[in-house]
Amino acid sequence: MKSLGIGLIGTGFMGKAHALAFGAAKAVMGDVPNSHLAVLCDPPADKATQMADQFGFARATDDWKSLVSDPDVDIVSITTPNNLHFEMAVAAIKAGKHVYCEKPLSVTLDQARQMRDAARDAGVKTMVGYNYIKNPTFTHACRLVKTGEIGEIVHFRGWVDEDYQADPSLLWTWRAKLNDAGLGALGDLGCHLVSMAYGLVGPIESLIADMQTVHATRPLADGKGRANVENEDTASALVRFTNGVQGSISTSRSAWGRKNRLAWEVHGTKGMICFDQERMNELQIYRNTGDQSQQGFTTILTGPEHPPYGNFCPASGHQLGFNDLKVIEAAALLRAIQDDTTAYPDFEHAYEFEKTIHAIAQSARSNNRISLAEL
Repeated sequence: MKSLGIGLIGTGFMGKAHALAFGAAKAVMGDVPNSHLAVLCDPPADKATQMADQFGFARATDDWKSLVSDPDVDIVSITTPNNLHFEMAVAAIKAGKHVYCEKPLSVTLDQARQMRDAARDAGVKTMVGYNYIKNPTFTHACRLVKTGEIGEIVHFRGWVDEDYQADPSLLWTWRAKLNDAGLGALGDLGCHLVSMAYGLVGPIESLIADMQTVHATRPLADGKGRANVENEDTASALVRFTNGVQGSISTSRSAWGRKNRLAWEVHGTKGMICFDQERMNELQIYRNTGDQSQQGFTTILTGPEHPPYGNFCPASGHQLGFNDLKVIEAAALLRAIQDDTTAYPDFEHAYEFEKTIHAIAQSARSNNRISLAEL
């Protein structure tokens, strides 16, 4: 198979993560097709040139449309602010390109649906940046649940908290605006938790929710007054899965001291499993077997027995990191292109995840239980 050309739009945190992921995918995994960093885009042009040199791209541009139409680009990576995802992804799909887009798909569920449909009709491969579900710790937990290690699942509890918007003196940015960011804590954080809940328990059937904006206004950068925060800082929901299991999910971007507490518990008839992304290489499992005086939680440290950890390191307990999860994600997309299979999670899966966060917002605004089948 020919080397696949990567076109990257955006050079921030996620842009760098994508560049590093594609740069490392072949070296780490071995079984993926060759790829090369073809074109990088970011305005202004001098910044694009500087970052292309830093990231190792062959060429630079400040025009994303020229990147999308470039014959040397086979995969378009989109790491821009949320409101730009829709136009860029649809244009790339129409140009016959595969698309790797950061979450959420877009600022509205209708646009997300159009992105899903466009990819489905064109037959291109897509991947969405729900990289936490690529963690070998998480995939091992899913296997434990599937094989009945903790019996029949009876309850799910999850929460994802950060403090990047906890300080009321922080300036107003695009993240506070519905047209630019879409949902707030739900779009930034809550959707990651939903992706994990789906993997562990399955699709959500209905929910009832509440949400709030902790800091109603924020100061403008020019010092001339304040602007309204249009989306939520916190949200919580009681959920019912399609298999009858009940649970709760909660998210906050204003939780002092929490840096990436993406955590959950799965309760079963024979025990429970616990996880916290701030300790992403550890899994806690409790089994209700044996002498009660000796029962307790077992800590599992990820290692080569939990694929694909061994591709990175041959020794248990030496730890993977955030950017390693992006390598696993990029490799999954490359394999899907090579083998003509479905990447996970693609636009289809991401749309289902994001129906849940939009249902939470709709429920909170209407004060009603929402069935996801009605969205």
